[in-house]
Amino acid sequence: MQALIARYANNPILRKDDIPFPVETVHNAGMVKHDGRYMMLFRSHRRNGRSIIGLAESDDGCQFRVRPQPFLVPADEGVFAEYEEYGVEDCRISAIEGVYLLTYSAYSRHGVRIGLARTRDFESVERISLITQADTRNIVIFPEKIDGRYVRLDRPHSHIGPWSIWISFSPDLVHWGDSRLVIKPATYHWDEEKVGPGATPIKTPDGWLNIYHGVFPTMDGGIYRLGVALHDLADPATVIGVADDWILQPEDPWEVTGYVGTVVFTCGAIPEDDGTIKIYWGGADQVMCVGTAKIQELVDMCKNRPRPALGSG
Repeated sequence: MQALIARYANNPILRKDDIPFPVETVHNAGMVKHDGRYMMLFRSHRRNGRSIIGLAESDDGCQFRVRPQPFLVPADEGVFAEYEEYGVEDCRISAIEGVYLLTYSAYSRHGVRIGLARTRDFESVERISLITQADTRNIVIFPEKIDGRYVRLDRPHSHIGPWSIWISFSPDLVHWGDSRLVIKPATYHWDEEKVGPGATPIKTPDGWLNIYHGVFPTMDGGIYRLGVALHDLADPATVIGVADDWILQPEDPWEVTGYVGTVVFTCGAIPEDDGTIKIYWGGADQVMCVGTAKIQELVDMCKNRPRPALGSG
């Protein structure tokens, strides 16, 4: 059976040795095209264990050059300093209304919140607000307003129910509400432990394509895989289908063994004009990889072989 995602032959595309400042990892990168170039905002652990965000760019989406200084580091003043003291992580990028919105995890002694920042040119970055309470992660903002509102997917932590994907709406990007549960893990399924948003949703004629991560628990720890779901274009709180099968799992050595083993984790994907999509993922929380899939094949999985969006059992 042919793989849904064709891995790039020269993966990994970024390792820690490619970074011109001292880090121990490079993974979980947000992606976007800017002026025809592929822009990657990757997470790295410093040698003190805390995370920063670096910037790499490419002409072809596979061979990247890293800028000499980090792009975003924990703030050292103001309210952001208190909530970013332990690091900034797992950036997602949404191109909307002429700017690039960045959502990232801000870690501190208070837990994890989501920070919102923006850039127009990837030369400077402006923090806007902290847009969640603790503990919420994996926020992706849709790349256009829907019915006059901004829309996001997120994953709150819960000690009662399973960690699931929710949707929220905002008039101004700062104040969010009208939140609803949209996707839950499915019992005895590849994503039965938890699910969370991955890449910024991709608009297709059939709906919004949501590439998410799911985790299956084992005696040796969780296995992180990627799956896909399709949301209604006009009402993304309506899930058309969640594909029953995963689309990518840890297989290559640098995905199976690393900083955190058996992990493929995406924060970004870029659709191409030929109907394919480049999907980027962190392997074992240590390296960056890329592969290519056909968008329509992913959409068809959601429509033709779905499982219940709100789980089973």
